[in-house]
Amino acid sequence: MTNQIIRNELKEKKVYQWELAHELGVSEQTILRRLRFEMGLNEQMRLIQLIREIQLRKENCL
Repeated sequence: MTNQIIRNELKEKKVYQWELAHELGVSEQTILRRLRFEMGLNEQMRLIQLIREIQLRKENCL
C-alpha cells in the first residue's frame, strides 16, 4: 500500500482523513486520491507534521 507512513500516522494519532483534508483546504476525496500514489519525502514529512499538529489541537480541546 502506498504512503503507508501517512496512513499509519493518521491511525496512530487518531486523526481522520477528513480532518487532514479540512486543514489543507481540500476535499476528503482529494486526500484519498493523493494517497493512491507514493508522495515525495518532503510532502510526506509535511503531512506528518500537519497530522501531529491536528492531534495536539484535538488533545488540548478535551
